[in-house]
This record gives sequence, C-alpha cells and structure tokens, in this order.
Amino acid sequence: MTKTDKAVMDVLLDRYGRTFANEAGIKLADQPKPLYQLLVLATLLSARISADVAVAATRELFAAGYSTPKAMREATWQDRVDALGRGHYRRYDERTATMLGQGAELLLDRWKGDLRRLRDEAGGDPREVAGMLMELPGIGPTGADIFLREAQAVWPQVAPHLDKKVLDGAANVGLPRQERSLARLARSGDELARLSAALVRVSRSKRTAEEVKSAAAAR
Repeated sequence: MTKTDKAVMDVLLDRYGRTFANEAGIKLADQPKPLYQLLVLATLLSARISADVAVAATRELFAAGYSTPKAMREATWQDRVDALGRGHYRRYDERTATMLGQGAELLLDRWKGDLRRLRDEAGGDPREVAGMLMELPGIGPTGADIFLREAQAVWPQVAPHLDKKVLDGAANVGLPRQERSLARLARSGDELARLSAALVRVSRSKRTAEEVKSAAAAR
C-alpha cells in the first residue's frame, strides 16, 4: 500500500466507513437473524429511494418486531405497510410490503429461514449465491450486490465482493479500480465491508470524493 493509498483509506474509513447494516442497527454476524435483517435492508435499499429513508424504514420494521422471517410472514400486509410508512418509505410501501411477506415465506420454505443454508447450497460460490438471492422477491442484481458487499464482513466465502459502485468510488478518489488490488488494501473482511460502504457513498458525490482527496493530501 502506498502512502497516498493509506491516507485515502484512513480518511474513507474514519469519515464514511460505517456499513449500512450498522446504520440500520444490525449487529451483523453469521447467524440467521442478523443475516435476515441484512436481507430486509438490501430489499429496501434496492428501490430508487434515498439510503437514509431505506435505513429508517428498516429500523421501523425491526422496531415493530418484524426482524425474523417468521415474524415478517406472520405480520399482516397492513402492518408492514404501516411500519414502512413510519420510516417515510411511502412511494414503494405497498409493493415492498408484499415482497417482504413473499420473501419471508420462500426463505422459510426453501432454506428454513436460514440464509447460511442458501450460501451452503450454492457451495459458497459468490455468483451462485447472488443467483439464489435473486430468486427472492425484491432482490435483483442491485439487491444481491448490496447484500454481498455487506455480508462479506462475516462470509469470507464471498469476499471480495466489490461491485461497480464500489469500484467507481475507488476511481473517484484515486484508489485501484481492480477488485483484487482494491481488496488487498483492506486488512479484514469487516474493513473491506466498511471500505465498500464508504466508496459507495463517494461514488454518489463528486464533492465528497474531492473532500476525501483533500483531507488525505493534508495528512
């Protein structure tokens, strides 16, 4: 790692390196409940809506008690709509409420509510895992990328998972745009997930990218 890369990494992680799972109050671990919570978050983040609203709505779903597939399935459609509304997730609330119920049903029926079973059925192959995730309602390529770039903190089998948004963010701040080269800058799966989250934020704002580069140059 060059001195410049280290300075940029330090600024990214210090200022923007909070995962979206962490923002949603998810204590991510290789366990069924937090992995399902991450799936819910990925579903909500997939829509064309701000990340802040998606995170807020995810928190409302969990506050209402819908933090497991069983609880999500047993909630009424209106219960889910109301929770999403409290998080201001109103544009897509009805469709998302339906998809969350259907997704919980499928997850319970096929994988006993445990996403580790999905991963193992896929042999830990990232492409196979992504393909199976996309069988769940509300999870397309974007949702699968969101899930995997956060899950790599606890699923070393799928790391590194650095999608186009992450690599675009890396290019914006002068870090390597090649997946393997970029991944080597992180010291752990957790740090790689944090770096990914930071670079997604950088990819959305030229101003943020310039701020990171300026702060790194001043170190």
